[in-house]
Amino acid sequence: MPQMPLLPLAQNAIDPMQVDAPLEDNDNNEEQLLVVENPTLDLEVYAQSTLGLARLYRLVFVADVCPSLRLEALKMAINYVMTTCNVSMYQLLHKKLNDHFAGVAAGVPEGNGAAGGLPDIAAQPVAAAQAQDLPVFDQNWVETKSKKAALKLEKLDSDLKNYKSNSIKESIRRGHDDLGDHYLSCGDLSNALKCYSRARDYCTSGNYVVNMCLNVIKVSVYLQNWSHVLSYVSKAESTPDFAVGSKDANQNVFTRLKCAAGLAELQTKKYKSAAKNFLLANFDHCDFPELLSPSNVAIYGGLCALATFDRQELQKNVISSSSFKLFLELEPQLRDIILKFYESKYACCLKLLDEIRDNLLLDMYIAPHVNPLYTKIRNRALIQYFSPYLSADMRKMATAFNRTVEALENEVMQLILDGQIQARIDSHNKILYAKETDQRSSTFERALAMGRDYKRRSRMLVLRAALLKSHIHVKSIPRDSSNHGADLCVAPGSSTTSNTIARI
Repeated sequence: MPQMPLLPLAQNAIDPMQVDAPLEDNDNNEEQLLVVENPTLDLEVYAQSTLGLARLYRLVFVADVCPSLRLEALKMAINYVMTTCNVSMYQLLHKKLNDHFAGVAAGVPEGNGAAGGLPDIAAQPVAAAQAQDLPVFDQNWVETKSKKAALKLEKLDSDLKNYKSNSIKESIRRGHDDLGDHYLSCGDLSNALKCYSRARDYCTSGNYVVNMCLNVIKVSVYLQNWSHVLSYVSKAESTPDFAVGSKDANQNVFTRLKCAAGLAELQTKKYKSAAKNFLLANFDHCDFPELLSPSNVAIYGGLCALATFDRQELQKNVISSSSFKLFLELEPQLRDIILKFYESKYACCLKLLDEIRDNLLLDMYIAPHVNPLYTKIRNRALIQYFSPYLSADMRKMATAFNRTVEALENEVMQLILDGQIQARIDSHNKILYAKETDQRSSTFERALAMGRDYKRRSRMLVLRAALLKSHIHVKSIPRDSSNHGADLCVAPGSSTTSNTIARI
């Protein structure tokens, strides 16, 4: 595949005179330039935690961003895709493998991808694959699987037509589900989504509606259509007779819905909502390998909570949570990070975060959000560190956060400009002073404001009482009337009442 031209990146480059670049542009550039050099991930264990397209997509992402794991990831993906009918993915994986070997043969560094000018008939990729005992493209497998898939599609389509002619709703629903499963196995996501959605008109119970929603959610996640995911999560949760099933079955579906909602909220950068959804997942019923593993739930929920929760929320909903504790047991490093943060051991916490950074960048769903989440965690740590003090030595703060004084000063300055820290910086002596607030004057201001509000409310109450006593009311007019407004009707009243209203 030829490389994408570099011109659009040059057009989006930041002008030298521009101080602050838009956040979205920065995020996109970081995602495009993402290369992971030193991962400690056990790729086999990582791949075994998911199934189907989820495993393939995750392995392809690892191959794209990590040169050192590229060959292993592609080999595992090719071996796995051959157990499915996904011919297009098989061809894509072999193309990536050939592009990789073509780039190596041309002397292109692994992180820069394959050279775009080499012909497709180059012999180096095949020879290298044979030398390293890597899978070679099997045209016979492609033709056989394509024929089998076509025959199965024809049979399923014929069965569905027969079901429709018999007008049996349950059979029609199962026919649409079978077609959707077949399209999903072949990697045709758009047709799979259509088939699963069409089954809705033939659902005869709440459980069938929920099952349809779960199928649509799964395909929508693969398509990264996050608004669709949230919409169908809401539809599943609002199904009226969903509670008819057993408690275990309901917990299983509830956990799936919360995990899907959390993933969608994470991708739309609503980190606190994502954390709340992941924290509601039940460990004993977290069985959704087509999308997420329990370790993924621990990582996504833990990081989002760390970035957005205050100390009380973190202690109550994460550290003391009997359910989420079981998830954190799968990720002991993340558990230690959360505990260190809660204990205000920020240097150790940030050091552990840096150690797991490369592994997080290999996860296709959390990788684009690592930098924003890490920034939020650092900012929250700085705010909590300074909150008890009237002044702080920035040299000691820099030591506590493993930063240079200059870098820390820039971070604190940004927090002050954003209004997250009420302080001022003595740049010469490197001391941070909290803004002194006059408690006496602020108390007087609050008291006066409360008095003004009380006076206003009292006047309104007296006015209403006087109007009711004088039988003064506003009569609404019919909608079809051409007159706009309302009629004010005044009943005869005493002169005392009139004088009262006039004074008000």
